[in-house]
Amino acid sequence: MQANVIFLVIVFCLSNHLGLCQMKFNSNPVVAHRGAWKKNQFPENSIAALREAIKLKCMGTEFDVRMTSDDSLIVNHDPHFHGLVIEKSTYEQLSKFTLSNGEPLPTLFHYLFSGIQDNPGTQLVIELKPSPAGRGRKLAHAAVALVKSMNISSRVLYISFDLNILTAILEKDPEAETQYLNGDQSPDQLKTLGIRGLDYQYPVFKKNPEWIEQAKKNGQKLNVWTVNEEADLRWFIKHRFDAITTNEPELLFEILTRKY
Repeated sequence: MQANVIFLVIVFCLSNHLGLCQMKFNSNPVVAHRGAWKKNQFPENSIAALREAIKLKCMGTEFDVRMTSDDSLIVNHDPHFHGLVIEKSTYEQLSKFTLSNGEPLPTLFHYLFSGIQDNPGTQLVIELKPSPAGRGRKLAHAAVALVKSMNISSRVLYISFDLNILTAILEKDPEAETQYLNGDQSPDQLKTLGIRGLDYQYPVFKKNPEWIEQAKKNGQKLNVWTVNEEADLRWFIKHRFDAITTNEPELLFEILTRKY
């Protein structure tokens, strides 16, 4: 805990000194899903995958956040880690195991700290996972508090399948950039809640193409997940999506550089 406090002070000072609060994101729609992990077979949501996404100059890199039983925020997609249920386990219990490349299970602080190092243009896309134990609001408030303490609010985007998590984020930071994942709300419905974007699975947009223009008219960001096939990638490029979340960032970059 003491070490984390020291690091927070360092990050706060660095962010103010280097002007990290102001950031122009890379001018492409590429969002690496759980980091850029696939080509080099890095573990998903690892620091290695995060750093690779930054190296590729992706516009964004997405990662998943959960809360342990002792209120630690950790980065992991699944609700369990090495057979332990994350919400029922302490960070100390979970940290006895490592990722497949030997990295320790990252805390959100460690992940964010690594994500702002030598990062001139990649947004940090924080997916807050729904809580089976009903701790979503607590998770949201804790995540916002950490981001604010690090002075990096303008560098992050919050996404979630849980509308209550997104509204809890906006309670703590009305200026936070938020996007909804579940695909069951129209752009107009999200606008009434103050949610600034749609981040839906790609079939949702193909079934509801009118939502694309509606979102643009509302000034809402359009994101889509998880698009890996070339034909689908081209479809969302053609429709001028702000962001395309993919396990194939290298392929998407290749398509963007071709004439088509």
